[in-house]
Amino acid sequence: MLATLKKVEQRGVIETTRRLRSCCSSVFRFAIASGYCRYDAAGHLGPALKPMPKAEHYASLRPGEVGEFLTRLEFADCEPLTRLAIRLIMLTATRTGELRSADWTEFEQLNTAGKALWRIPASRTKMGEEHLVPLSRQAVELLLTHPRAAIQKGKLFPGPGKEGVMSNNTMLFALYRLGYKGRTTTHGFRSLFSTHANENGFQSDWIERQLAHDERDEVRAAYNSAQYLPQRREMMQGWADQLDELRKMAAARRQSTRTHDSQALGAAA
Repeated sequence: MLATLKKVEQRGVIETTRRLRSCCSSVFRFAIASGYCRYDAAGHLGPALKPMPKAEHYASLRPGEVGEFLTRLEFADCEPLTRLAIRLIMLTATRTGELRSADWTEFEQLNTAGKALWRIPASRTKMGEEHLVPLSRQAVELLLTHPRAAIQKGKLFPGPGKEGVMSNNTMLFALYRLGYKGRTTTHGFRSLFSTHANENGFQSDWIERQLAHDERDEVRAAYNSAQYLPQRREMMQGWADQLDELRKMAAARRQSTRTHDSQALGAAA
């Protein structure tokens, strides 16, 4: 068993090797319970395999930087749809691929206050399960500024590439031009939201469901299929309100600085 796993490990696929060991162990445990064998040949091989590499964390803004970022984004030299996409991914905490390929048919009840929903089909999610995203008032208002909001057909972010949607690097390069290379990524906005939600006392189940993280426990996964929609809707509205407040505070600081500089120049003259 170990020799077989080592052959897989030599290909450099450490996670696959460990998943394979776990799968084989499950088979052996079933065989033991069924009377086919006496021991689990894969159960204790973990220490003999290479450890998983440390996870790389995506760069993310610090809470104190969010307001300034939003004011810069408002006047960024980029396509309007790129700006809209960045703002929408911040408001929904979805994955970049889910947003880039979003289709108007996935959005429901945009004209019904407190009911708007983005239903991402299983075929487009990382975990292969339908993901429901409650939309805040600000997210709905943003969607309704889209050039195709009146007809609501086709892709939200069409592109000329083979995928037919916005390139994977479009938003990232826009962040670079704003001066945030190495400081944040689009995926980093998910971490930013998670930090906010945890610090404000929201339940971890709600946060994990909003982020569409994998749920290993089958019982909890079945329970989570309820989606915690009322709780997550409240949570996402609070997040959107917080972003608005941070942007307004940053804008006010900018205006105050400009006024002070103007007065200083006038006095010097």
